[in-house]
Amino acid sequence: MIRRTTGAMAVTAALALPLALPVAGALGLTAGPSAAPAAAAKADPERDHAALGLSKDEKLVVRSVVTDPDGTQHVRYDRTFKGLRVIGGDLVVENSPRGAKQDARFNASGRASVASTTPKKSAAEARGVAAQKAGRSSSVKDSELVVWAGGASPRLAYDVLTEGVKADQTPTRLHTLVDADNGAVLYSWDEIKQGTGNSQYSGQVTLNSIQSGSTWLLKDSIGNHTTDLNGATSGTGTQFTDADNIWGNGSTTSRQTAGVDAQYGAERTYAYYNSVLGRAGIWNNGTGARSRVHYGNAYVNAFWDGTQMTYGDGSGNTRPLTSIDVAAHEMSHGVTENTANLNYSGDAGGLNEATSDIFGTAVEFYANNSTDVGDYLIGEKININGNGTPLRYMDKPSKDGQSPDCWSTNTKNLDPHYSSGALNHWFYMAAEGSGAKTINGVSYNSATCGGAPAVTGAGRTNIEKVWYRTLSTKLTSGSTYAAARNGAIASAKELYGASSQTCASVQAAFDAISVPAGTESCSGGSTPTPTPTPTTPPSGNLLGNPGFESGATVWTGTAGPITNNTGRPARTGSWKAWLGGNGSTSTETITQSVAIPSTVTSATLSFWLRTDTAESGSTAYDSMRVQVVDGATTSTLATYTNVGTNATYTQKSFNVTAYKGKTIQVKFLMNEDSSLQTSFVVDDTALATS
Repeated sequence: MIRRTTGAMAVTAALALPLALPVAGALGLTAGPSAAPAAAAKADPERDHAALGLSKDEKLVVRSVVTDPDGTQHVRYDRTFKGLRVIGGDLVVENSPRGAKQDARFNASGRASVASTTPKKSAAEARGVAAQKAGRSSSVKDSELVVWAGGASPRLAYDVLTEGVKADQTPTRLHTLVDADNGAVLYSWDEIKQGTGNSQYSGQVTLNSIQSGSTWLLKDSIGNHTTDLNGATSGTGTQFTDADNIWGNGSTTSRQTAGVDAQYGAERTYAYYNSVLGRAGIWNNGTGARSRVHYGNAYVNAFWDGTQMTYGDGSGNTRPLTSIDVAAHEMSHGVTENTANLNYSGDAGGLNEATSDIFGTAVEFYANNSTDVGDYLIGEKININGNGTPLRYMDKPSKDGQSPDCWSTNTKNLDPHYSSGALNHWFYMAAEGSGAKTINGVSYNSATCGGAPAVTGAGRTNIEKVWYRTLSTKLTSGSTYAAARNGAIASAKELYGASSQTCASVQAAFDAISVPAGTESCSGGSTPTPTPTPTTPPSGNLLGNPGFESGATVWTGTAGPITNNTGRPARTGSWKAWLGGNGSTSTETITQSVAIPSTVTSATLSFWLRTDTAESGSTAYDSMRVQVVDGATTSTLATYTNVGTNATYTQKSFNVTAYKGKTIQVKFLMNEDSSLQTSFVVDDTALATS
């Protein structure tokens, strides 16, 4: 949605549901089309359920599947617990081409179980609480008993839906989560988020209209179509039709003109996602969407409501909010809703809003329209400020008066319209670099934060692809800027390589907006750069039973790997952790929880690794991942496979100083396929500090 405030102007607002989408039919909602049914045939929820070690009361529900060219599969799941829908329990599982789980990213705590599914408060009491929160202009439509897993610990709750219309004509479909034990409000979100034809903003354009009898429809063969609400604030509107297939006159004196801009924006946005990112529209199933224009009276806004885009006519009904970057922004909220489904609060809210700005900008460049050329300004055509200035500036977000250029611990407390500023700044610098430059006739001057080094851009199209992969395979509903940094660097490595300019630009741009370094780094491939790599770890080992000589103590996980079996040698002593070596489908883990003091100046995780295999060739069939689990976030430090084994102990070291002040889990995770063994033998571990 687009909104105007007093003083500095707010930009387009997020339009994605902040939590897991309702199960079709739940709460009486009309569910939009989804790619999940087709994708479900390619996923294996039972296998992933077992690999994740979930309880029998939890069920995985496939939301979407992204498959890489090499067969690696990223399955996005929602969950149920004892038949109740789990809100905020979403996760992404990455599986190897041969089906073994390689990684998992959970939202929030990762837990979804509650002690009891019997509520202490009645549904009627919960509906009363929700009605009071929604206000007199709304009415309760439905309620459902659910599990809320988006907080620190899961809670039994009622999801109560209220509907109404706000004072500014914006419709509202407010979800309020009411604690089923004590009646407290746990969370709330609104489904409606504030955000050849002759067009008003893009000049004369070609439209893919279709013919029905002797009449032309403002509709393409995919299903993108535009309707006229004629001032109404509800309903689907009337399909635009025309006798000669020449639409509008370039001004608001023709009602068709706003329809032309909206239809053009929808068609170009679909084409961009399909041809550049390989996504077949909002729902990734080849289906277009409806655009409704002429909403309300002098409505200065636009929004996405889960199924369609809606546009007001602006101040005095003279500036419809239908420019191509705004249209692509709104449509991209639908893409976010059907991928990471980012919350509309905290860091995630800013990531949500910025994602729509990023792809709104990408579509504007992609359209290559001489009347509305590509730029890094948001909403520059619609003049919502009344003084000819744009809504947002990606090269220097603070120029709007309220958006920060740099990330800080306070960013999560800002309205998503403003907390998006830091990621917009990242996108601009990663694409174009820092410093002064002129692009398509527009002057920019982007400065790094906190004295960070200058950034060299890797090109806009590369960064667009990196961010889309991050959105579709790495982020969950509650992701933070830290998760965005790790996810984007991992995506850049996967797409372009760890030593590529793209990866370097992605990483440098996050440095330049002050997001602290995490566990992903470009310079060391899938392994962060050791600083330094010691032959003997420094003093201060925090790990218990580091050489496994006390047997299967301190470490937890699969029974069996910690052994003194002489089939593989220990590096020192008699005991070691022998992961794999089974020659059959198996998953094994060993894990230890460790607290890293906030006062340390450095922290280094190290261990000695010996690998041998019966596999041959250059295909990775068996793997072992070294991981750090920080709350709900699992980060992989390195991956070792059957390729390149040498049957010799070699020391591996990683800088984990970023986790100081936290209690983390050090985890070794092994996946072996159905034939031919690979052994990963770990000994003499250390988490040393100084």
